[in-house]
Amino acid sequence: MENLNLVVETELNGSRIILEAFLQEGVKTVFGYPGGAIIPIYDALYDYQGRLEHILVRHEQAAVHAAQGLARVSGEVGVVLATSGPGATNLVTGLADALLDNTPLVCITGQVFEHLLGTDAFQEIDVMNITSPVTKWNYQVTDANELPEVLAKAFYIARSGRPGPVLIDVTKNAQLQTVSYAGYSPCHSLRSYRPDPLPSVENIEKAASLINASEKPFIIAGQGIILGKAENEFLEFAEQSGIPVAWTVLGMSAIPTDHPQAVGMVGMHGNYGPNVLSNQCDVLIAVGMRFDDRVTGRLDQYVKQAKVIHLDIDQAEINKNVKADVPVLGNCKQTLPLLTERIKNKKYPEWHQRFKDCYKTEQISLITEELYPEEGEMTMGEVIRSLNEMTEGHAVIVTDVGQHQMATCRYSQFKHSRTNITSGGLGTMGFCLPAAIGASYGNHTYPVIAVMGDGGAQMNIQELGTVMQYHPDIKILILNNCYLGMVRQWQELFHEERYSSVDIQSPDFVQVAKGYHIPGRKVSEREDLNAALQEMLEHKGAFLLEVMTGKKHNVFPMIPQGKSVSEIVLNNKF
Repeated sequence: MENLNLVVETELNGSRIILEAFLQEGVKTVFGYPGGAIIPIYDALYDYQGRLEHILVRHEQAAVHAAQGLARVSGEVGVVLATSGPGATNLVTGLADALLDNTPLVCITGQVFEHLLGTDAFQEIDVMNITSPVTKWNYQVTDANELPEVLAKAFYIARSGRPGPVLIDVTKNAQLQTVSYAGYSPCHSLRSYRPDPLPSVENIEKAASLINASEKPFIIAGQGIILGKAENEFLEFAEQSGIPVAWTVLGMSAIPTDHPQAVGMVGMHGNYGPNVLSNQCDVLIAVGMRFDDRVTGRLDQYVKQAKVIHLDIDQAEINKNVKADVPVLGNCKQTLPLLTERIKNKKYPEWHQRFKDCYKTEQISLITEELYPEEGEMTMGEVIRSLNEMTEGHAVIVTDVGQHQMATCRYSQFKHSRTNITSGGLGTMGFCLPAAIGASYGNHTYPVIAVMGDGGAQMNIQELGTVMQYHPDIKILILNNCYLGMVRQWQELFHEERYSSVDIQSPDFVQVAKGYHIPGRKVSEREDLNAALQEMLEHKGAFLLEVMTGKKHNVFPMIPQGKSVSEIVLNNKF
């Protein structure tokens, strides 16, 4: 008798099809905010309690940042629900942030009934044209029959290749429409979409030859290593090569910061040695990074003496900013092992010593004073140093944007991948608090610590309400210098100390937290710092600690605007 694979069909409305897709894609947590055009999905969600956890944020931008936090620590796709009109437009900043930082998201927005499209109906907006520049893909669904295929495609596009945010706009009639449902089939391929290019063996051979012949090679680790889940492959490559390894802001944690070959962070506020010696290496191996302007400084003076090997999954990044002598296209999880098996194991003792000498110069001129000040106001560096001593690098550190971000990236220790969560490409103030909330749902191994400045803390401060309601175990550390510090620093150094609109007044953060039933403490004196940090870390549940730091401290080293990496300075005497 012939075996038949029978497909049992049932009747479901569009809203339930969406939620069934979430379950089939392994989604456990959804961040969102209801409204008129998405009420049918929220009505269906009522019956999914216990299978899907919905976190009600206080602003749709925070929903995207929270989903980013979850995605960044877990490697899974973050999911967002929002209504039409202002609900959808409030997602735009978060979508832009996710696109620039390659964070996989699927955002579902409600839309007015199909027959009202184009009539300027209440809370109707052209979300497709608004979000097209800030998504990897977007699509509007007007018929529920489309939903299973469209949603499968959305998750596949979001997570595959170079990840990014996807937005699906669903009209209200499609949410309510009942159709025959034969189940959900995840998507594994799309015509004309090649997310993982096949590596060129010829180019890998050329790259290996350059590396083997080099005397002063240098590796820069980018976030592509983390996105490709290639940390082990990268570590094997680095250790086989014996080459000094630096990282970008988003590449941080791809390799432990205390690894013997680790030499620090590149970029505008990176370490002295990795920046200066970029322009002295003979071969630069860039792995999963895009040569952002904050890394390169003046492009016409960046690594002109070196042969450049660029490993990247996206053809568009090859030769975009820096010409690659040998492009290695493909997922670095596949390309790195092919390169590792072809390179010699070398040591480069004199070259490594150059990095150590540069670090000693930086330590004498800056680091010791920043981390171990004997008097005066507290520095952001010493707060992070004390935090390091207590966590020993076993923590998820989420940062906002500004001076505190650079100080934290410079001085934090990271022992594990996916534990450095920050807004890189867009530099979004207000990212930190909701991202930390999301990170707590994607990580259950290490404490989640949200480090922010007094400016960024007020950008999405309403999310303390989300903390109050759902009790994520996050620690909120506000480094308060009573300024929009990074802008103030630029005004001091490049605009003749004409301080314009940077002296920001803040509320009593501890009292604000108390209003949300979150305990807290404020520290102004150095001798109270360690006890306060210990109290924060040992407290079960959310805790807010405000630390008052020096008002006019600057973050150095710094590559001044318009200068090359060779012109990085250690202080403001330039």
